[in-house]
Amino acid sequence: MLVSVITICYNSEAVIRKTIESVLAQTWPEIEYLIIDGASKDNTVAVAREYEERFAARGISYQIFSEPDKGIYDAMNKGIRKASGELIGLINSGDWYEPDAVETAAQAYEREHYDLFYADINLVRENGSILVKHSRMDRFPTSRHWNHPTMFVTCETYDDLGLYRNEGIHDDFEFFLRARRARKKITIVNKTIANFVTGGASNAKSFAKCKKRCLDRYRDYRLNGYSRLSMIECVAIEAAKYILS
Repeated sequence: MLVSVITICYNSEAVIRKTIESVLAQTWPEIEYLIIDGASKDNTVAVAREYEERFAARGISYQIFSEPDKGIYDAMNKGIRKASGELIGLINSGDWYEPDAVETAAQAYEREHYDLFYADINLVRENGSILVKHSRMDRFPTSRHWNHPTMFVTCETYDDLGLYRNEGIHDDFEFFLRARRARKKITIVNKTIANFVTGGASNAKSFAKCKKRCLDRYRDYRLNGYSRLSMIECVAIEAAKYILS
């Protein structure tokens, strides 16, 4: 079974090697890897091209696309449209997979077909300390126990639900809410399969940015049929990020 892995990037020459090498090190043999670059002004694309022969030697289809985009989720959507795998995973530049990440998702799918999969993740802080963020299915959906870098989605599910809305910083979570609302089959494995470096746009510390993220998340809840009480969860998440980041 072919699994597509997508990395979106922009001016990522300092961090993208770790991401690429983690895909190169995957134990699952049937992978295609797509780099979606937003027309970087540094050497990101040149760094990515250094790995072409190594991927070819492993028999992995490795494609690099570089052009302007309209943001993170627009770039993700471009990658998803180009993907040909039965499962699709997204690992952004600077983050990285554990060697058996794709194998874990693929084997779970082979055991019982799912629409969406996610697992545990390491949150890597700037000081090098690591916090394991465990996954589970909460009665009320929350991102506290859902981890986008570990998520694999079937191509059929994207065809059915549509892609990311590209309207806010939490559009990945909105897609997860959409999948839950549509009663898609979701599988969780309590195993750490990816590493996420904290301190990016989703964790920036400022009142204005926290407020915007809170309102974006609240909008996503309301779009998917949740009550105004969901604002409590939005505030709680931003408070937790502020304390833990």
